[in-house]
Amino acid sequence: MNISEVTANRIIQLCEEHHITVNKLCTISGITQSTVNGIVNHKVKNIGIVTIKKLCDGLKISITDFFDTPEFKSLDQEIY
Repeated sequence: MNISEVTANRIIQLCEEHHITVNKLCTISGITQSTVNGIVNHKVKNIGIVTIKKLCDGLKISITDFFDTPEFKSLDQEIY
C-alpha cells in the first residue's frame, strides 16, 4: 500500500470509530465532500497536510494520533 491508500483507509477507520459518515466528517471539518470523496475513493494521490489537519480538528484528535498506526509506520519509501 502507498501513503494515499493508507490515508484513505485511516479516514474511513476514524469515521467508523467515531460513528459518523464521511459526509458528517466533511461538515464538521469544513472540507468539501468532493475532496474527501476523492481521497477515500483513491482518486486524490497528493493529500495536503492542511486537509489532514482539518480532518483531525473535526474529529478532535491530534495529527500525531492520525498518523500513529502500524500501517503508517510500516510504509516503504516512495522515492524512486
